[in-house]
Amino acid sequence: MPEIREGTTVKASSGGAMSAADKHVPVLVDTCMELLAPALDGPALLFDATLGMGGHTEAALTRFPELRVVGIDRDPEAIRLASERLAPFGDRFTAEHAEYDMIDEIAEKHGRPNAILMDLGVSSLQLDDASRGFAYSQDAPLDMRMDTSQGRTAAELIAESSHGELARIISHYGEEKFASRIASRIVEHPNRASLTTAELAELVKSAIPAAARRTGGNPAKRTFQALRIAVNDELGILERAIPRAMAVLQVGGRLVVESYHSLEDRIVKRAMQGMSASTTPIGVPIQMDSPPFRLLTKRAIQADEAEIAANPRSASVRVRACEKLHEGRR
Repeated sequence: MPEIREGTTVKASSGGAMSAADKHVPVLVDTCMELLAPALDGPALLFDATLGMGGHTEAALTRFPELRVVGIDRDPEAIRLASERLAPFGDRFTAEHAEYDMIDEIAEKHGRPNAILMDLGVSSLQLDDASRGFAYSQDAPLDMRMDTSQGRTAAELIAESSHGELARIISHYGEEKFASRIASRIVEHPNRASLTTAELAELVKSAIPAAARRTGGNPAKRTFQALRIAVNDELGILERAIPRAMAVLQVGGRLVVESYHSLEDRIVKRAMQGMSASTTPIGVPIQMDSPPFRLLTKRAIQADEAEIAANPRSASVRVRACEKLHEGRR
């Protein structure tokens, strides 16, 4: 596991570049603040486990004047832009360059949080920067790393993987039923190690039958999602992070998670329901244990039409939340 990189507070630049606030509109920010609010009344500590460009953190610091926030992100550019955006809040904000499954180590450094927010998936910063290689609509090298300082790129993954491994990645992480056909086109390509985003998108399109291409948006969407998840170990990190986050929360603390596809939401739902359910056997008249969490969202919250119109990225969001009642089962 990589080390936590040094906490940073970056001063705002005076240049004319577009700011993080200009680039990014946080998804369901008011909903998230309402869910977090009871845990953030008075002096409190929030971990924004997926800082991105700082939109949710800015809203929290503005609404809760006694709040401190530790923002965690593995993308150095996100840390830089968010820190510029949040500079007016001074030492109420601290950034940590780390994967968010290191949340237990970050809690040892900064203290146990009263609340944790996770806004999963790829950020607007990464999608909008063509050079990062996340978008199939703009041609660029196939990178897809959220932390460009380490790890193998999507191009390297494609070059080094067998047909079977590529098919598994595309099928499992992209839920793509034509995964084997797509993998075959990739491994048969004479220059697969140097495919660009646009070339890969065209290759995927050629592998999918014309009838299947007529619905569901860009046919490369699921393959790009799959490669991105594999390159960044997104589901593995989430699987590790959720139980660690629940463990470090203070009693009375709240965990709020925004997911953007079924694979993420399934992991979050299973973890929250598991820690909120009684283990008392059916038919036993007296409850034998007290679950350490309670669900705040019986069903996932979704964006309404107005939110989707204002912020199209919110169309697929699912928000789940839970509250910590005590430290462990009893």
